[in-house]
Amino acid sequence: MIIAITGTPGTGKTELGKELAHRNENVIFLSDFIRENGLLGEYDGDMGTYNVETEDLDAAMIEFSESPETYYAEGHLSHFLTCSHVIVVRCDPDVLAERLVHRGYGEEKVKENVQAEILDVILCEAASSDTPVYELDSTSRTPGELADSVLEIAEGRTEAYLPGKTDWTGGIDRWF
Repeated sequence: MIIAITGTPGTGKTELGKELAHRNENVIFLSDFIRENGLLGEYDGDMGTYNVETEDLDAAMIEFSESPETYYAEGHLSHFLTCSHVIVVRCDPDVLAERLVHRGYGEEKVKENVQAEILDVILCEAASSDTPVYELDSTSRTPGELADSVLEIAEGRTEAYLPGKTDWTGGIDRWF
């Protein structure tokens, strides 16, 4: 069984995944998995990323999705996998912008990702499937606190994490 941990770049997915791995949970870091399994497609210079065929990624992950063990798939494409739950990690756009600038993202890339976060792009993509979707706001929470929430969701305690509580549209005029 796979539980997807997804979200806009910079929201805290990888740090959350590292914390889960530190707790001896089975974590698949999709960026590593994609490279190790030859799933990188052509480089898109305009986007500054490699293309990945999500159908091929899903097929390569079949052993994990069919396993009785729980695997956490960390990555912004994980919500396209065959999975039992999708957890969307969210972050306040201003904090997200700071994180992305600190990573060395250019102005246009920062703006693009902040706009995606404000518009709930990943959440909407995830919600378009029949898979249960949950939200975690990472803005002021530690990876440990987020990991505690992920484990609660995995145990079926989901009420506090239902989508719709996170709304960044109040700052939309600053980013559009």
